[in-house]
Amino acid sequence: MYEVTVEAGFSAGHYLRNYRGKCENPHGHNYKVRITLQGRELDAAGLLLDFKQLKHVMRPVIERLDHQMINDIAPFTDLNPSAENLAHYFYDETNLQLREMTEGRVNVKDCTIYETDTTTATYYE
Repeated sequence: MYEVTVEAGFSAGHYLRNYRGKCENPHGHNYKVRITLQGRELDAAGLLLDFKQLKHVMRPVIERLDHQMINDIAPFTDLNPSAENLAHYFYDETNLQLREMTEGRVNVKDCTIYETDTTTATYYE
């Protein structure tokens, strides 16, 4: 099994519903997202996936959230924009694009969202 990992960042605001404390109020983070891919076969160039291609796959998801109030963007109009739910969202959105691009050869192993340098949430299946 092979793995490759890419990190990218974005800034966005959010607030947590059904939460008691400071995070129930609108506030922002400089998020970092780390996505690790996995697969058993390399391509003709000897790569699982070019890092540049993975960054390209991540870009539309990041651009959708960057400098936005996440609570105003579906599915987070209903779903709480916690780090856990953001990790699941990035996992699903990236996996969908990768399966089409690589015909199932490559899939997302896990996705980690950094809300701060010391706090993370990870989603995997």
